[in-house]
Amino acid sequence: MAKMSELSFVVFLINALSEAWGMITPQVYDVLKRSGAIDQYIVPCYDVLHTCGREYLVDDITGYLQERGYKV
Repeated sequence: MAKMSELSFVVFLINALSEAWGMITPQVYDVLKRSGAIDQYIVPCYDVLHTCGREYLVDDITGYLQERGYKV
């Protein structure tokens, strides 16, 4: 189970991605959840990812999803 700091980070990422992708936050959450990005990448890599800047994170998560065939 994710810790509160990890959950806060996921919320931060959803908001950042929502702004960058021009999507509403529930749509972004759905893409992240369906792709497994939250449980398989974001939370397990929290220790490293939370030290990165917003722009890098948006690019990183966008690339992660595109490599898995998701269009964002």
